[in-house]
Amino acid sequence: MGLPGIAEAAESIEPESAYAVLAKAQKLERAGRDVIHLEIGEPDFATEHRINQAGIAAINAGQTRYNPTAGIGPLREAIAAELGRRSERKISASEVVVGPGAKPLLFLPTLAIIEAGDEVIYPDPGFPTYEAMVRVAGGKGVPVPLVEANGFSFDLDVLRQRISERTKLIVLNSPSNPTGGVIPLSDLEEVAKLAQRHNCWVLSDEIYSRMCFDGVKAPSVASIDGMAERTIVVDGFSKTYAMTGWRLGYGVMPERLASKVNLLAVHAFGCTAQFTQFAGLEAITGPQTQIDTLMAEYQRRRDVLVDGLNSITGISCRKPAGAFYAFPNVQSLGESSEAIADRLLSETGVALLPGNAFGAAGEGYLRICFAKPIPELLQAVERMRAFFG
Repeated sequence: MGLPGIAEAAESIEPESAYAVLAKAQKLERAGRDVIHLEIGEPDFATEHRINQAGIAAINAGQTRYNPTAGIGPLREAIAAELGRRSERKISASEVVVGPGAKPLLFLPTLAIIEAGDEVIYPDPGFPTYEAMVRVAGGKGVPVPLVEANGFSFDLDVLRQRISERTKLIVLNSPSNPTGGVIPLSDLEEVAKLAQRHNCWVLSDEIYSRMCFDGVKAPSVASIDGMAERTIVVDGFSKTYAMTGWRLGYGVMPERLASKVNLLAVHAFGCTAQFTQFAGLEAITGPQTQIDTLMAEYQRRRDVLVDGLNSITGISCRKPAGAFYAFPNVQSLGESSEAIADRLLSETGVALLPGNAFGAAGEGYLRICFAKPIPELLQAVERMRAFFG
């Protein structure tokens, strides 16, 4: 008798390439190699002291118990108020579900919405979790390419062709991982028209929404007339507040969906750590000045990296409007993205990701995280210049 089987959906899920590249890079380091890590999308700044202290104070006060699955009331109210202020709409705490990171709030609404055979449109290149969550839910993924010439917004012609009566959900991500592109309001308005015409949901991943450059703003599709009642906004504390290890995210959605997502969360993770939520409460209600400081530093790093990349023959790179990723075009080099990324790591010690790790439309590009000190970015550029030269 053979061993019991594993579900096809689980068998077919691919890992996130960032962690695979990190493992290769760490193996090289153990062998004595010097590696510049530009593969993992994580702030290199420490969590603010005031946020740490709020978490510590919560632990010392005994805030280490079970708590409501949707999150503690003060945090949900603060999230509703803050997101309502930013999106200029009224949001109730009953529309907020808190989770251990933003990923559960991508997965659980998808499970609540998608049935076998339903189609889900998502960006290509895009965050690998989008394809994975659709597959696990039994849906059919329908990737729509992002276009470099359009600031890495959707190819709207392809979007119009691929949306259908079978489309149940459209996934947006702005600013984008991996491109750093911001979807302009005019494109969001077209997405909104299509979503309403075809009566489908929109899941808007806004984890980088407060990380924009050059005065650019990332508008939310939920702010467009008629969209709040069909939109799930997903955000979190990892990127904006440098709280990746705290594992704290949230989803804001119509109450009728939030109640179902809350039920799924009961059985998926029970609740989110109380002390983490009190740290998040301090983050969102306390002074926000450090965000401006961090974004000014990220913009300096972006400019240094992108200028350096554009000085290398065969590479062209748009300045990303948001997030902390550069997505240089290396199509003229005549090798696959994966081959270039592998060789850069093995031959120069620069760890970055191939663009096709984020979808077929990412072929010909590389993803570089510039959440690193400027000297490291300059060193990486010089290693890449020697490599390509």
